[in-house]
Amino acid sequence: MYDFAPDPDLEPAERYRQLCDAAEALTSGEPDVVANMANLAALIGEFVPDLNWAGFYRVLEGSEGAELVLGPFIGRPACIRIPLGRGVCGTAATTGETQLVVDVHAFPGHIACDAASRSELVVPVLRQGRVIAVIDLDSPLPARFTLDDAEGIERLAALVAERI
Repeated sequence: MYDFAPDPDLEPAERYRQLCDAAEALTSGEPDVVANMANLAALIGEFVPDLNWAGFYRVLEGSEGAELVLGPFIGRPACIRIPLGRGVCGTAATTGETQLVVDVHAFPGHIACDAASRSELVVPVLRQGRVIAVIDLDSPLPARFTLDDAEGIERLAALVAERI
């Protein structure tokens, strides 16, 4: 049994260090990418407060080219397919850059999978310089995410890029 219980009063740098340590412990040596993404989504939900959704979208080839396809997550049911370049996730996947959005309703082309979401953080996962997935975090709080959150999830993405 795994019991990762972060202290709610941790400073962000320590919270994300512990999140990465837990991710290392859970994914090291595990070859199944779905199991790893599922455990990572659960860990993010445990370590990052004030979320209503956390999970993965994978870059896959579809009948009309590459697109984002829903992967393991925690939260309410979500959009299954997102075209590259659309919404916050599609923008992160196309640009390869983290998207920290303080107000999703002000983001051009935002895709509202859950009407309760007010802010969003999307971090691309890169393998050999190519985006293979994005880690998507949504919050019902406006301006929930900070640069500390972005940097912490970027470290997590780099750690697990070869494991998902």
